[in-house]
Amino acid sequence: MPGLQDNATEVTAAGIARLAGVGRAAVSNWRRRHADFPRPAGGTETSPSFALTEVEDWLRRHGKLAEVPLKERVWQHLSGHPEGPVTALTHAGCALLLIHERPPVWLDVSSGSDERLAAMLPAALEQVLTPRPADPDGTPVNPPAAVNRSLALDPPTGPQLLPSVPLLRGAAELAAELGARQTFEFLLGRHLDANPRQYTLTPADLADLMAALAGAPRTVLDPACGTGALLRAVTPRPGLSLHAQDRAPDLAALTALRLALHTRAPVHTAAGDALRADAHPGLRADAVLCHPPFNERNWGHDELAYDPRWEYGFPARTESELAWVQHALARLRDGGTAVLLMPPAAASRRSGRRIRADLLRRGALRAVVALPVGAAPPYNIPLHLWVLRRPQRTPAQPEVLLADAARFAADGRGGPDWPGVRETVLDAWHAFDRAGRLDERPGLARSVPVIELLDDDVDLAPARRLPPPAAADGAGRLTGVRERLGETLRLAAGLTPPPVDPAPPAASGRLPLTTVGELARGGALVLRTGGHGGHARLPVLTDHDVLSGTAPSGTLPESEDEAVLTAPGDVVVPVLGGGAVARVVDDATAGAALGRNLVLLRPDPAALDAWFLAGFLRGTTNNRQASSYASTATRLDVRRLQLPRLPLDEQRCYGARFRELDAFERALRQAGRLGEQLVRGMYDGLTDGTIAPD
Repeated sequence: MPGLQDNATEVTAAGIARLAGVGRAAVSNWRRRHADFPRPAGGTETSPSFALTEVEDWLRRHGKLAEVPLKERVWQHLSGHPEGPVTALTHAGCALLLIHERPPVWLDVSSGSDERLAAMLPAALEQVLTPRPADPDGTPVNPPAAVNRSLALDPPTGPQLLPSVPLLRGAAELAAELGARQTFEFLLGRHLDANPRQYTLTPADLADLMAALAGAPRTVLDPACGTGALLRAVTPRPGLSLHAQDRAPDLAALTALRLALHTRAPVHTAAGDALRADAHPGLRADAVLCHPPFNERNWGHDELAYDPRWEYGFPARTESELAWVQHALARLRDGGTAVLLMPPAAASRRSGRRIRADLLRRGALRAVVALPVGAAPPYNIPLHLWVLRRPQRTPAQPEVLLADAARFAADGRGGPDWPGVRETVLDAWHAFDRAGRLDERPGLARSVPVIELLDDDVDLAPARRLPPPAAADGAGRLTGVRERLGETLRLAAGLTPPPVDPAPPAASGRLPLTTVGELARGGALVLRTGGHGGHARLPVLTDHDVLSGTAPSGTLPESEDEAVLTAPGDVVVPVLGGGAVARVVDDATAGAALGRNLVLLRPDPAALDAWFLAGFLRGTTNNRQASSYASTATRLDVRRLQLPRLPLDEQRCYGARFRELDAFERALRQAGRLGEQLVRGMYDGLTDGTIAPD
């Protein structure tokens, strides 16, 4: 078709390398050595892009495409789409919804040419994207797809779909393997991972907790739905209906497709700002789940001064979150529950104290839960959950539940201990919800009479109202820390390397060298990269864990891509940050999933000693020559790291010394952590009165 090539999907050299399973240097070599390699179709002189169809044809002709995973080919079509990845993802989602609900229709429209598919698909999509009318007797038209839904997108036109046809065919092929729903989740998850700064995500564990706090609703609304994580976490049940809105039309469309693929329940989505242009003004939901935008000044303060939703007071310009709280309450039926993720400042800012006070007096605010650091972005702040209920009547002596799950934060940058958070929060909430009060759970939760909170500040921060942990945890625990510190210091002293003699001048610099890349090509080791969560929930070894020598502490979202699992004797190397670090996996770390920005080397024990490999990879000069430098980061090319060619017996001699150094290093780190713990505990005990000064 004339002009189609001018609007073709393009792919960069890095994308070509991923398609062919090679490094970028190989792509550069192909461009130099093969006169028939495709010419650049766009980009810049230093970073050209190429027409994906031409690249695939060239790779196929030269036998370099045979083993490319179907997922990677489909992803390249999506990420390089001429109209952008969001448009491509929307088109793919529409086709996958048709495949999911009406596979015979898809088989018919896709059986001919690309032009025929693009021309026939819009009419076919109307059957799954628009609400189904009913006959006068109430029988739905088109009963095989009798799902009542109103989605926030119109079927794309034939000309709009034509550049997406290769993507749609690839997505259909992938759906035959994985299923339509799993295919869309894979593509959406890959897009979100590739653009982390463009979206504010609600982690799956947090979404599950918020949905559980809402109980068993039948009608659920999310007025700031983002990518639909909260509504997707709602447990399916008979009579369930889902309502969503987002001011970004792209996100509203993606949520619509995601929910339509996820559930047979009616789905009603809309685009628009829920505060300024509410798409569900007549809705009285059983539950509202919401992760609102934080700290917005331009939320509609001037236009909405006389809005009837402000039953508890007109929010200040700086209190956008309290506007969302009242919007949620206004969309609830009497007795309905709202769960909102809130910044901690909303619990204590003076500009919001009058609204907080009225929420408490009238029994609308039922619980404030402080989450551990790392629960959701921004990950360095301990966010709060507010649980609200539209009051049917004001309780005579109202109390509010305050809970603090901070103790479940993970060491390092890994996610929280979600099972611990979930058990603690839900147990406290259910007990409080049944009885209207909760006995003190030191350091974790208590119910507080509202009258105690109605002071000049109306400060609802749980940490300021909860009793400290039991005093028995104080002095006795610190005694144990001190004893462990003494043992660790004695161990470190015994592991201190002895005095060393310099090697003969001729001994250094004459060893024949090889690289990790050469060893991988020769089969002496296997090289893998991490970053996929797989289907099972496993502990994840992060780059921070490797750098700090701690246990696996991270999490990864579930994905269709199989996780890379560590095994004893593997060597794990971080590729960002410029540090000379390599870690040999032991039995305690084995079985963890490999996290992002890590490379795993699995040596053949008959050819390579793991400790010899890890030790030489840590050489400062070695790392410097294998690193590339950008304006904000240093990246290590593990394949370029060098080590000497030595017989296995000599490798083991080096390996024994490297293993001793590792034990010494771990003892020093453990002593440092125990020392910090002892110092902090002493300061806390002396200042809170649990430890006497003499």
